Amino acid sequence: MSEKRHAALGIHGAEPHAPAGDGASAPLDPHHHPHRGPILKRAKLICAGILVLLALGATATVVLRAVQARALAESTTEQARLYVTTVSAKAAGNSESLTLPGTLQGIIESPIYARSSGYVLRWDKDIGARVAKGEALAEIDTPEVDQQLSQAIAARQQAASSLDLAKTSAERWEALRKKDAVTQQELNERSSAYTQAVANLAAADANMRRLQKLEDFKKVVAPFAGVVTHRSVNVGELIDAGNGGAGRALFTLAKVDPLRVYVYVPQAYAQRIKVGDPVGVTQGELAGQVFHGTVARTAGAIDVVTRTLQIEINLPNHDNKLLAGAYVQVALPVDGTSNVLTVPSNVILFRPEGTRVAVVDDGGRIKLRSVTIGHDLGNSVEILNGIGTADKLVLNPADSLDDNDVVTVVKPQPADTLKKANP
Repeated sequence: MSEKRHAALGIHGAEPHAPAGDGASAPLDPHHHPHRGPILKRAKLICAGILVLLALGATATVVLRAVQARALAESTTEQARLYVTTVSAKAAGNSESLTLPGTLQGIIESPIYARSSGYVLRWDKDIGARVAKGEALAEIDTPEVDQQLSQAIAARQQAASSLDLAKTSAERWEALRKKDAVTQQELNERSSAYTQAVANLAAADANMRRLQKLEDFKKVVAPFAGVVTHRSVNVGELIDAGNGGAGRALFTLAKVDPLRVYVYVPQAYAQRIKVGDPVGVTQGELAGQVFHGTVARTAGAIDVVTRTLQIEINLPNHDNKLLAGAYVQVALPVDGTSNVLTVPSNVILFRPEGTRVAVVDDGGRIKLRSVTIGHDLGNSVEILNGIGTADKLVLNPADSLDDNDVVTVVKPQPADTLKKANP
């Protein structure tokens, strides 16, 4: 094969000779290639670049992991930190009033029952009617009472007739005794018969008067001036006398001027309520109107079950704006100094061991204190002991809050800021 053919096939033929300096030919390096040097140089540069990139990537990974670890630690610390808002207890000043619920009642309220049994002939007054004392409310037909009265009148006449005969006989036998025409025994018998006849006539008179009174009860009248608040009868109904057994009230009558209110004052305030104290009464449906009354009387003793003092308040109602049975709020003035403190109701913790509040000390640590609750005022409650006005109380404490927990106190946002944040 020719040398040309070998060159075309990439097969080295006879070793080439390079011209020597002295004119003689010298053999070339068998591993020498004309492009080998640049290729090796480029390969080294590429390897060095890859190593640099790997080093940069490793460094970036280490730095990124360190940054992420630090951010995670800061986030964990931030989330583990407790932020709380605090409030201080306020003393219940002398100008504050004690507000208690109550129900309006008529100064007199009475159910009206029938005294005679019979059938309702008619009723004259319905609910809402204003009646005067002695005015007729209804009329009852009492046939049995009518017959009993007729019988009692006849029995009374019989007793009177028997009395006349007994009297005449006693007088005659007394005259005969003076003449010794009859014995003393016979005179005593006639005298005894006369005495019995007198007693029988008195009994007949009493029975007749009783039935006459029952006849008078055929008309059901108002025992006092007031308003009919309930009617439970209709024409033709059978009415049983009295309020026992099947008897029921025909009407309910109430005197609504003045009204009265019964309220129950907690023991903590019982010594500070006096008879004659002025009170203010408000009703939710009559916004902006305050009705003024006075403390009429107190029970004078604490109820051992509720630990409250019952008081009665008289309230004028000349214009009849207030209705008996309405739910009202009664504001009682509390005179004198008191150690009672008021706090928002959302600072109270109810634990199995009792009622607690969370107090933040100067070091930012939680101290749970036992407190005694007085009266519940709705959005606030009274605290009788356990805290002072200088204590910082945690608002809306978490159920998991415990002693010695470290917290961060933040200031509450103003209402305007909250509105802008939550339009």
